[in-house]
Amino acid sequence: MSQQFSELLLNWFDEHGRKDLPWQLDPTPYRVWLSEIMLQQTQVKTVIPYYQKFTQHFPNIEKLAQASLDQVLHLWTGLGYYARARNLHKTAIIISQQCNGIFPDTLEQMSQLPGIGRSTAGAILSLGMGQNTSILDGNCKRVYCRYAVIDGVPTNTQVQKKLWDLAEQLTPPKNTAKFNQAIMDLGATICLRSNPKCEQCPIVPICLARQNHTTHLYPEKKKSKRLPKKSAFFLILRNHNQEIMLEKRPPSGIWGGLWCFPQFENSDEMYGWLEEKTIQYSLVKTWPEQVHTFSHYKLFYQPVEIKIIQPPLKIAESNDNLWYKSGQSLQLGIATPIKNILKQLSF
Repeated sequence: MSQQFSELLLNWFDEHGRKDLPWQLDPTPYRVWLSEIMLQQTQVKTVIPYYQKFTQHFPNIEKLAQASLDQVLHLWTGLGYYARARNLHKTAIIISQQCNGIFPDTLEQMSQLPGIGRSTAGAILSLGMGQNTSILDGNCKRVYCRYAVIDGVPTNTQVQKKLWDLAEQLTPPKNTAKFNQAIMDLGATICLRSNPKCEQCPIVPICLARQNHTTHLYPEKKKSKRLPKKSAFFLILRNHNQEIMLEKRPPSGIWGGLWCFPQFENSDEMYGWLEEKTIQYSLVKTWPEQVHTFSHYKLFYQPVEIKIIQPPLKIAESNDNLWYKSGQSLQLGIATPIKNILKQLSF
């Protein structure tokens, strides 16, 4: 059955598979790694322009390792899930400094690098190095769950084990890279989460979910929880030079390493901070409340625009804050809501 599966899939890929994506044209370990990280929880059409810009600035791992985190986050701005970019930078430095710029060639070593799990490691080794390693991204999980009617939520540990066992059983010893690209393509273009195109699927003859008319039941969905809500105030602090203060977020957590407005949980905390800094100010504008949705909560934030009447003694430009002027070119990572507010400000 495993041979039939791979033959059907590879024949389909020869005729219908995607073969001209930017990272497929020169599949080095570096380019494959970069694409795999960017494609996590992100669609191909969204990733392509980011990938192209990224590889223009950082054509190899040495260039990426030499860059500052601000430069990396600047090019990543808008792609979301910024921990991916921070881990990308960490891994580049490790490979550059500890591995002479060469990626590890074993699954165990590759999986120990920041941001690289078992599936990503398998993709780099197979697509970038020609090794016989399996992969199991979200698209693959969906195909395998339907093909073998595997019950349970794919993120469950026991279900994950079943899926990995199946992936390793079905992955052929030859044409592994082609097979892995094909299974990802099948999930991304045919075996869709909603309204799968079963009539175009090459494995329909051996797909158990299709035979049982239960395709819609697989993979089992995780019970959705109502996202909790958090509130915040963004302080838009304008000085006498019509510059806006930005401060750098801590290196980890939400928007880690990005530049944002000073943020406070409530208005008392915000006005207390202004008092502590002995800032004399006038209120310019209280903006309407806005919302930004993260994967695990919703942030309701209210920008408050304030003008400094007299320059304070306790605020100066440092490594953790700066004064931004309209039109100024900043090679920094700026959180999307902040970027949007900056565009709306009148200087």
